[in-house]
Amino acid sequence: MNIQLNQKSDKPIYEQVKSEIIRLIMSRELREGEALLSMRALAKDLGISVITTKRAYKDLEDLGYINSVPGKGTFVAEGNQTMIREQSLKQLETQLRRTIELSRELNIDRTEYNDIVDILWEES
Repeated sequence: MNIQLNQKSDKPIYEQVKSEIIRLIMSRELREGEALLSMRALAKDLGISVITTKRAYKDLEDLGYINSVPGKGTFVAEGNQTMIREQSLKQLETQLRRTIELSRELNIDRTEYNDIVDILWEES
């Protein structure tokens, strides 16, 4: 798995791991039914705590992106790409609502907000 972490980010590491795995699933770099690394192996690969990978995997399972099978491993959930896509869009909408609310609190108008989004989109 090609997971990129940013140690300078304000986003907690487990959230970064979760977001990266979602990105890999949505881009189909990780396919339905494909086995993920064990929590220990992923933690070792990324140089992070097993507790961190456990939390990311739990959140991913709760959201329906992955399934854990005791004694066999953890796998990308099968047969529900539409549901996964909807969950992803819902997550995005929640985050966008927060940024819009903050923008309004800071008296940033829609044009400025869109300019900021455009700049950040190009930078990433």
